[in-house]
Amino acid sequence: MLRNSPRPKGNTAIGALLLTLSVFVVASCGVANANAASLSDEQQCLALNMYWEARGEGRQGMIAVGWTVLNRVRSRHFAATPCEIIRQGGEQPPCQFSWWCDGKSDLPRDQNSWRSAQIIAAELLVNPPPDPTHGALFFHSTSIRPPWQRVRTVRIGRHVFYR
Repeated sequence: MLRNSPRPKGNTAIGALLLTLSVFVVASCGVANANAASLSDEQQCLALNMYWEARGEGRQGMIAVGWTVLNRVRSRHFAATPCEIIRQGGEQPPCQFSWWCDGKSDLPRDQNSWRSAQIIAAELLVNPPPDPTHGALFFHSTSIRPPWQRVRTVRIGRHVFYR
């Protein structure tokens, strides 16, 4: 996905076919086999981020976290790809997403949530649903108070989203 690009346009039949094929590939592999060889790097990064940030929030929560990354890709103030955004700051704190720099294994443990994250990541990258965050670039858990002031857009599950 290109920076500042609008929602993907073009032949919806081709998009639907690509999404179907991507979902088939993802659904065909288990956690142990779902690695960079079976998923694009960007899809893998996005799926891991949605899994670790929102696996307990269901489909809508994962979509919201995914859209936050995609909104950053579209912004001139952030990196140009999901992987660059997720890995920003390196593997030592401070970083953008705590799961990335907490020093723990990033290997998903819940197979059902991981499969859902992979399918949603494929969908977001090929034919995304509407953005439920209304353009959010940031989010946090409702259990913490962020040190920054931003314009709140929505609360989805246990996350609050901001521009």
